[in-house]
Amino acid sequence: MTTARTAAAKALPLASQLPAYLGASAIALLLIFFAGFTPTAVFHDSAHDARHSIGFACH
Repeated sequence: MTTARTAAAKALPLASQLPAYLGASAIALLLIFFAGFTPTAVFHDSAHDARHSIGFACH
């Protein structure tokens, strides 16, 4: 019974979560926008360099 009460007390109302949802949505839209206008070679080169920087061989 105390577990259910504690979980209910910790639940946040939707109004307090709204800024987080809006912020995450804005970031997602910006990433999609920039990904749509970035040349494919830029993505390949950045992913390639990132794989090598963490020690993952990709060849």
